[in-house]
Amino acid sequence: MNDNDFKKICAKESIKYIRDGMVVGLGGGRTITYLIEYIKEGNIKVKIVTPSTKTKMICIENGLEVLHTGFVDKVDVAFDGCDQVDENLNALKSGGGIHTKEKLIASMAKEYILLVDEAKVEKELSFKSPVVLEILEDSLKYVEREVLALGGKSVTRTSDIKDGFTISDNGNLLMNVSFNNVEDVYELNNSLINICGVVETSLFTNVITKVIVASEQGIRVISKY
Repeated sequence: MNDNDFKKICAKESIKYIRDGMVVGLGGGRTITYLIEYIKEGNIKVKIVTPSTKTKMICIENGLEVLHTGFVDKVDVAFDGCDQVDENLNALKSGGGIHTKEKLIASMAKEYILLVDEAKVEKELSFKSPVVLEILEDSLKYVEREVLALGGKSVTRTSDIKDGFTISDNGNLLMNVSFNNVEDVYELNNSLINICGVVETSLFTNVITKVIVASEQGIRVISKY
């Protein structure tokens, strides 16, 4: 099986957790696109919240109702992907740069479920992917100093197709921070969050309830319960 096959399997399995009348959170990526297609095919009547502009457009194109997240106080179930996840349900979501809104929806959700293939699962997070910080522009040099004191090596995101720094959807800077030999992911996340000027981190702890893992052997679920 190829990567797309795994994504389809994960998306199909996710349908088991969705029922008519639910408010469903959807992240970004190809697996979520497949899930949208399955929701449409099954004619499941749900309302969607999403941190992703692309996902919002795909939902609208498929006839799904999208709610403004600011007018929703709870979500029944939310689905997303990640870069790495461990057996203790800690994850890094470093790629998209929308982790602040993703973590908000994760916190609002009764169930927050990640959809991955086996290659992304580790016994403990190795931090091959960086922790991404969304930070206030005025805090740039201060945050650089503070993450260095925590053992991190920081690079503020830029783009070849835009002059200057990459700006988040919230109008802030995005900083990639690389760490080695992290002993306590919870302590690291709390230390980063407590730096003045840091809006949110891409290190997800205490919000993931399940991980649906697709492999050549089929589906397995890592569960908090």
